Amino acid sequence: MAGQHNERKSYGVLILHGFTATLDSVVALCAPLRELGIPVIMPLLAGHGASSPEALRGVGWEAWLADADKAMQNLMRDAERVIVIGHSMGAILSFNLAIRYQGRIDSLILAAPAIKLVSVFAPGRPLHFVAPFVSRIIKNWGLHSLYSGPQSVTTIPHYTWVPTDAIISCFDLIKHTQPLLGLVTLPILILHCRQEKTVLPESAMIVYNMVATEPSAKSIVWLEDSGHQIFCDCEKEKAIRTIIDYVLGRIGRNRNNGETAYRSQSYD
Repeated sequence: MAGQHNERKSYGVLILHGFTATLDSVVALCAPLRELGIPVIMPLLAGHGASSPEALRGVGWEAWLADADKAMQNLMRDAERVIVIGHSMGAILSFNLAIRYQGRIDSLILAAPAIKLVSVFAPGRPLHFVAPFVSRIIKNWGLHSLYSGPQSVTTIPHYTWVPTDAIISCFDLIKHTQPLLGLVTLPILILHCRQEKTVLPESAMIVYNMVATEPSAKSIVWLEDSGHQIFCDCEKEKAIRTIIDYVLGRIGRNRNNGETAYRSQSYD
């Protein structure tokens, strides 16, 4: 639930998980953010978090965006301005909200934004043109996660397989969203992994270069060892600390003395 006080806060945070993900993939962010005394909402998108991936069959990107939109509207009852954190596909949904809610969204935090995927069937990749044909033949697609620090993984961050029609819809969402990037002017923090096996590392630079945000208001922080599940892998503490410091800067507070301390940095 958003907000534990009757008065509307100046800021709130919306957290959007990725494609096929469970809330376990992003839940590590919740407690540190709520400790800042701001409302936080983390919706479960349609077809996700069920006992079987069958729940995703026939579910399209419009439903995921509708769930993100509903959560945004709920959060705006408790917060004047919203910081949106999106992981992977959640980052793609974040761009759509940024266009819809100009003036109410303060900034975007994009973790492994899924603009360009490793899969050769994804948009912009060599075999994307055959993806619809493949989906008619292969109805289910296996999934797996690679972790740099598997000993630290105690959660199940996503389904082990997915209906291929849902994959095609995720591809459609990416294609729908790409033209919107040039309309985004909000402050942006991007976190990405150099060892990515799901979203190509160049996605971070694609987003950085395509958004219309002023250079001084956008930055990239690279994680050197993590896999795609940033908030479950070996550098999750660094990722969470980076986000908390950024949020503190956006809301005008310092971890120690109440003064703004965050300064945007770009890590090459």
